[in-house]
Amino acid sequence: MLSKAKIKLIRSLEHRKYRCEYRLFVAEGDKTVREMLASPLSVECLLARAEWIAALQDDLRSKAAETVIASEKELSQIGFLKTARQAMALVQMPEYTPDMAEIASCLSLYLDGIQDPGNLGAIIRVADWFGIRHVLCGEGCADTFGPKTVQATMGAIIRVKTYPTGADFLGKLHEAYPEYPIYGTSTDGENIYRTTLPSTAMIVMGNESKGISRETALFLHKRIAIPPCPAGEATSESLNVATATAIVCSEFRRQWYQ
Repeated sequence: MLSKAKIKLIRSLEHRKYRCEYRLFVAEGDKTVREMLASPLSVECLLARAEWIAALQDDLRSKAAETVIASEKELSQIGFLKTARQAMALVQMPEYTPDMAEIASCLSLYLDGIQDPGNLGAIIRVADWFGIRHVLCGEGCADTFGPKTVQATMGAIIRVKTYPTGADFLGKLHEAYPEYPIYGTSTDGENIYRTTLPSTAMIVMGNESKGISRETALFLHKRIAIPPCPAGEATSESLNVATATAIVCSEFRRQWYQ
């Protein structure tokens, strides 16, 4: 049975302040919770319907430090998603320290003020698909461990390391590794399909409406753009940032495979 203290704790984790205080985040849904239980992350508490727990493999059932049987109604009342779920987990937030040498040896992402949790989660999922293991979240980004972000990652948050960084990170990276290229998307950039792209680089994606900030743009080595097709015809004003990220990452990887 759910205690009042447990309910209070779960509801508090909707807010970044308390996620940071307790070092916990919420994962919801059958697939996401199963992935959390199978991952190296520490699951502090599993809350689920009795039949869902009974159907779990023994090794997954024993992974949670605490297991609480909850009804569908209770899960619906304490959950952050619109539709009722069968399971929820309170998971210990991993703490990563960015290793500049490691980051500078592969394809990485830097997000400049991505404010929408859904977009942020989708980008982390894109990174996972294309084998990008480092996503740096600059100032103004949504919290990677917020309920909506975690849900949008569809489990990718387990495999992709995310780091909140200050505005000076790219400057320090450039100073330490001046040959490591930093690419940024911009409407006035070079056509990405006519640009030779390296296998290792930092891809910078900007805010949903404002694009890349002036402060971040100072560290770009090259600006690239996704051209509309056919050129010159009326089209949408812009692409969703998660969609644009997928296209850019895909082109970097396509050239890498050639």
